[in-house]
Amino acid sequence: MHTIRYISNEAIDKAKWNACIARATNGLIYAYSWYLDPMSKHWDALVLNDYEAVMPLTWNKKMGIRYLYQPHFCASLGIFSTTALNESVVEAFLNSIPHRFRFIEIHLNHHNFYQVQGFPFSTKMNYTLDLSKPYASIHESYRTNLKRNIKKALDYNLICSTNVTVDEIIELASPTLMRNSNLQKTDWQNFKEVLETAAKKGILELLAVRSTRNELLASAVFLFSHQRWYYILVGNHPNGKTLGASHYLIDQFIQRHAGENCLLDFEGSDVRNLAFFYSSYGAKEETYPALRINRLPLILKWLKK
Repeated sequence: MHTIRYISNEAIDKAKWNACIARATNGLIYAYSWYLDPMSKHWDALVLNDYEAVMPLTWNKKMGIRYLYQPHFCASLGIFSTTALNESVVEAFLNSIPHRFRFIEIHLNHHNFYQVQGFPFSTKMNYTLDLSKPYASIHESYRTNLKRNIKKALDYNLICSTNVTVDEIIELASPTLMRNSNLQKTDWQNFKEVLETAAKKGILELLAVRSTRNELLASAVFLFSHQRWYYILVGNHPNGKTLGASHYLIDQFIQRHAGENCLLDFEGSDVRNLAFFYSSYGAKEETYPALRINRLPLILKWLKK
């Protein structure tokens, strides 16, 4: 029997919550309370029995209307379970979402892909690379164009190292992200809080590629959880594009972690050029569902079409 309770944030047992996420067969780093607390303005939860399975409900309010949304730097959330999920559990969770949330636009995780009546899913695309093989074996699967770009970086004597700060990476990444999303300054501050916590937990890795003149050409933040390295924040300088800097950075990360029993999670993408770039490393598709439901009053409904 599925006994699912709606629990407001202040009543969530965060120790039990995080233990559930840690043990979940489909756990993801975005679902830990220390990640959600800074990144979601408000979040409550649906909880099965004694935290056997959980679903964060990240919400906000506009014009007095509550809605569910996908927080920044949280590629997917949804239902997480300490035992294998099935259709009936997913259906029970979705039907337990309170109707007071009049608009829903969220991403669930790749283990939540069950068709439930009244909950229309669309498909989002992710790419993951198995790092368990030796580097030589992974490198063998690279596309020819990728190998050419890496050689270009080596010919220009580009230097890859961990000698970079979070602030430097954000400074390099923010112009592109601010241009292509609705990120605000507070979102960067909140994400820095997440990264500070991750650093204390020893699950943060920073990587940068510089020119021989010490110019920062490419950089990235990687987070580790649930046997996944998340390629979560990327900064590229225009000067690095013709030098293969970003290609080289990912290749160097792969070389550092090849042979580990984990995945490199590229966090998308539905953008064709990025999808091609990630697949150039031999990364495989991993689909996950997006849910969009519009229960707004008729006078407002057309605004969200």
